[in-house]
Amino acid sequence: MDTVDAIVIGAGHNGLVAANLLADAGWSVRVLEATPHPGGAVRSGHVTAPGYLSDLFSSFYPLGYASPVMKALNLDLRWTHAPDVFTHLLPDGRAATVSRELDRTMASMEAFAPGDGERWRTAYREWRGVSDRMMDTLFTPFPPVRHGLGLVRQLRVGGSLRLARRLVLSVRELASELFEGEGAALALAGCALHTDLSPEEAGGGVYGWLLAMLAQQVGWPVPVGGAGEITSALIRRFPGEISCGAPVTRVLVARGRAMGVRTADGRDWRARRAVIADVPAPALFLDLVGERWLPPRMTEDLAHFRWDGATVKVDWAVRTRMPWTNPAAAGSGTVHLGADLNGLTRYAARLASDQLPKHPFLLLGQTTTADPSRSPEGTESVWAYTHLPHRPSWTADEIAGHVERMEAVVEEHAPGFRREVVGRNVFGPADLERENPSLVGGALGGGTAAAFQQLFLRPVPGLGRPDTPVDRLFLGSASAHPGGGVHGAPGANAARAALARDRRLTGAAYRAAISGAHRVIYA
Repeated sequence: MDTVDAIVIGAGHNGLVAANLLADAGWSVRVLEATPHPGGAVRSGHVTAPGYLSDLFSSFYPLGYASPVMKALNLDLRWTHAPDVFTHLLPDGRAATVSRELDRTMASMEAFAPGDGERWRTAYREWRGVSDRMMDTLFTPFPPVRHGLGLVRQLRVGGSLRLARRLVLSVRELASELFEGEGAALALAGCALHTDLSPEEAGGGVYGWLLAMLAQQVGWPVPVGGAGEITSALIRRFPGEISCGAPVTRVLVARGRAMGVRTADGRDWRARRAVIADVPAPALFLDLVGERWLPPRMTEDLAHFRWDGATVKVDWAVRTRMPWTNPAAAGSGTVHLGADLNGLTRYAARLASDQLPKHPFLLLGQTTTADPSRSPEGTESVWAYTHLPHRPSWTADEIAGHVERMEAVVEEHAPGFRREVVGRNVFGPADLERENPSLVGGALGGGTAAAFQQLFLRPVPGLGRPDTPVDRLFLGSASAHPGGGVHGAPGANAARAALARDRRLTGAAYRAAISGAHRVIYA
């Protein structure tokens, strides 16, 4: 039996972050990846036409760029930006644009309502006042005692209560409190709909606020050479072994303690100190561990685990620049299109009622605009995705029909777009899951972003920490706090928990405390 200090299940970015941090601590680490390729949802490839590079899953990385976890790794990466960060195109052709140049953003918002330019500046100033502590609070284990207390000391009681209130507002409510016009409201709402939340859902405002303010502060950059460069940088930094095409079928448990894993070829791999799983929570607990080792109450809770929405993603190779009717979209790395604020609500309502939106809201990326190396000069490598209801399966005709609706939305705002397409790749929900088994049913976030499955409720009611009822087994995927996005926090939290568990002086006390908490929660 091959033995190392730690085994990491899954070579997605969270798994690779965890592996790097454990290796930095002097541990021997092996990463086992089910698919032929490392990277999970952080990969790039030529799937549309020769010379056109596409980000296959995720793209544009404000959280990765700003994440204290990723910064601390000092990855060998070059980042690049589009001239503008994002534009929301309204059905009537108007555009609200966020630029890293504050004056440009203010002018765009002012065009929708007098005074909204200054209101945007005020909102951004408030964000800058708390941004460092907010990012540290978000991307450290729950409860974030040290950084949270620092934020409270800074804001005092009144300011802390007002911030807490802001964090639970819907994005529609938050936008109505901050701004008068539709442009700034849509800038926030479009960002919130990067998640599976509607404009009316509690807690949606914080996502819109976070992504919009990060857009103003640091932009939404991409790595030069494609999303896969993030994965490559993590691999270059890692001194251990990564085995691809090695799906784990079982976590080996003895006396309530993780001892290693078994792969599909029947081979057992021993872990002296920890097993970290960068896989969805239901897959880890129900498939790899099994109910025998779980408290019955936890098994019941897992039955209520809610996935985020399914996804259809289309990549196009366009032989010209995008023929936008409104030139404001031409310089933006990301374009939101297909709906105003009420249209976003109708779109979300159809998803919630298990219906296909007739006029889908699209998140569209122009990667050549951000990184000229992505396609030949004068062309565009472009992608768009939209959400679907989360279902067990979709027919090919249903996906093809929805792709037709997606292209019709783009054509409305960029007449002649279809005529210029020279190559196309479609990933429906089943394709996404085939390429990356963690994208279950095409869900990109590792579980819903709704408030009932966040913080100490993620992935199920518990500690909000990566520790599990199985000793030395840690959850390090997007199913763990703080959730989806390419920022590395779940992997980092899992690695830190494993290191804390292993410390000679504190290991027994640490495990006793965690075990006691689990007994209370799952009694």
